[in-house]
Amino acid sequence: MMQKSDCYNFIFLGEAGCGKSEVAINTALRLASKGDKEVHFFDLDMTKPLFRSRDLNQVLKDAGVIVHFVEQFMDAPTTSGGVNRMLRDDNCYVVMDVGGDYIGARSIGGYAPAINKEKTAVFYIVNPYRPWSLDIEHVNKVFGEILTVSHIQLDKVQILGNPNIGLGTGKEEVLRGISILVDMITPYKPLVGLCVHENISLDAEQARGMEIWPMHLYMSYPWADEENTLA
Repeated sequence: MMQKSDCYNFIFLGEAGCGKSEVAINTALRLASKGDKEVHFFDLDMTKPLFRSRDLNQVLKDAGVIVHFVEQFMDAPTTSGGVNRMLRDDNCYVVMDVGGDYIGARSIGGYAPAINKEKTAVFYIVNPYRPWSLDIEHVNKVFGEILTVSHIQLDKVQILGNPNIGLGTGKEEVLRGISILVDMITPYKPLVGLCVHENISLDAEQARGMEIWPMHLYMSYPWADEENTLA
């Protein structure tokens, strides 16, 4: 998985359902496995009650990740303290799972000065199979709204593809999704990587020269088959 050696903050943005929580969890666990710094995970998803990274709190804690979130009452806009302090501390890693669309992204607007600094990597995740990402007009609309309310600089954001259809995703769906992503996104901004289930292998030609982020499935229905899915 791509992780700039000089970066210690990793911010994940994107529409609800694009898979950013899964990507954020995988990133935090891989950083924790390095064992060189504390890893602080901030679940700032305030837009939905289901499939939130905080639901994997115990899995993250067992791996040594320090999880930050605040229990919500209904849809109350609550956020964790200490974000700015951690973002500015180069002695730890910070992974932030930011809630979907501009409503969730508004929560990090106050952290923009720290996020826009050199050692923070910001990723916007696009799943070409989601209704709001079927064409560049929809992607651009949501992307623009998120940048506006979060105050994150455009040149800070890297686009990460997550080509999956949910339960039952196989290699055929991944390859078709890659083609859609390349045609839709690359005329405007590079795709830096692809999130692909760890059991699906792609060669260099199939990956179109992009880096593969192997994903282990942590967030799923209890009856889901981990061998064939990426949520």
